[in-house]
Amino acid sequence: MLPSQRRQAILAEVRTATAVSAEALARRFAVSVETIRRDLRSLEQQGLLDRVYGGATRPSGRSSEGSFAARSVRNIARKRAIAALASSLVEPEETIIIDVGTTALEVARALPAAFHGRVLTNSVPVAMELSGRSDLELLLSGGQVRAGDGACSGSHAGDFFGEFYADRAFLGSGGVHPDAGLTDYYPAEVVVRRTIISHTAACYVLADSSKLGLIAVRRVCRLDQLTAVITDDEAAPGLVAELEGAGAAMLVAPVEPQPAARAG
Repeated sequence: MLPSQRRQAILAEVRTATAVSAEALARRFAVSVETIRRDLRSLEQQGLLDRVYGGATRPSGRSSEGSFAARSVRNIARKRAIAALASSLVEPEETIIIDVGTTALEVARALPAAFHGRVLTNSVPVAMELSGRSDLELLLSGGQVRAGDGACSGSHAGDFFGEFYADRAFLGSGGVHPDAGLTDYYPAEVVVRRTIISHTAACYVLADSSKLGLIAVRRVCRLDQLTAVITDDEAAPGLVAELEGAGAAMLVAPVEPQPAARAG
């Protein structure tokens, strides 16, 4: 079993049992307790569970994704690498959609100065980021706004995207899995995302390597309905191959090495 598959199974245990023991998980998966502890640390860093003494519990937040503020600084080098690759695909006069999420916000920040097209978004943070640029046309969908993330959803947002046909869309993700496909945590936003996909010529999923192999609570679409998944070069090669085998084109962004912290 791949580490990503084991971690997904651990998440399933947590969701079913509320709390799990590291020793019990080690016995079940025939690995060491230290391996399980590493799995739990990784899942906690993604906001998917809370570690406690001897094991883990369901996350204490309102969703299994973690807060926007916490996610904004998590895996930031990966997200910026993905954003740089995504923004390089954009042509100067296109109509593009930038979805909700922290990586999508980095795409907005990375849009080149030469881009003078139209941006449609259902993200209040993305709209705020781009509101100072007079060289592009910016349209915010409106709708019910989710606290924290500033994500717009509901019938108003769905109708908004139903009125446009875009050249490219850059979609957020809760998880990207070979069997489950693209998944997310918020059902109302899944409906909006499906409308975006059906009205866009090329759809790219933004998913740093920590999201590959994960399954969120609601399916968005199959992988072969997407143009490509943009991820980073820290993804496990075996998992990338599995996703490609499931019909996903994978675009891999190189992550620049981070400078070592100076002592004292």
